[in-house]
Amino acid sequence: MESQRQQKISGVLQEDLADVLQGSATAGGLKGVLISVTKVHVTADLSVAKVYISIFPNDKAKELFQGIKSNTPLIRHELAQRTKNQLRRMPQLEFFIDDSLEYIDGIDKSLKRNENPIENRDLLDKRKKS
Repeated sequence: MESQRQQKISGVLQEDLADVLQGSATAGGLKGVLISVTKVHVTADLSVAKVYISIFPNDKAKELFQGIKSNTPLIRHELAQRTKNQLRRMPQLEFFIDDSLEYIDGIDKSLKRNENPIENRDLLDKRKKS
């Protein structure tokens, strides 16, 4: 169970991170790429923030995700500048790909084909654990 403080910090980080990531993608000349921060979990001691991101279109996701991970210190610094009045210490950022939309889309497609993914589990890819 997250404390109210954790929830508040998660919300602030989620909003500002979305701005930072989308802004740097646009500034980097990537038109038509949508980067959204689907959720942020902050540890109880507020030292680590696990950030789940979704990237559309999917074919650019792997490359962009690597770019985000390699630029984590810069992203953290930019975030610290934005939240300096709200947070004393910026948590370490850990990024993860949120594949839940992809997974839902797979279920949706298999249901439209009138094949039952519950009876035939090979229709859906195995869900990645994060």
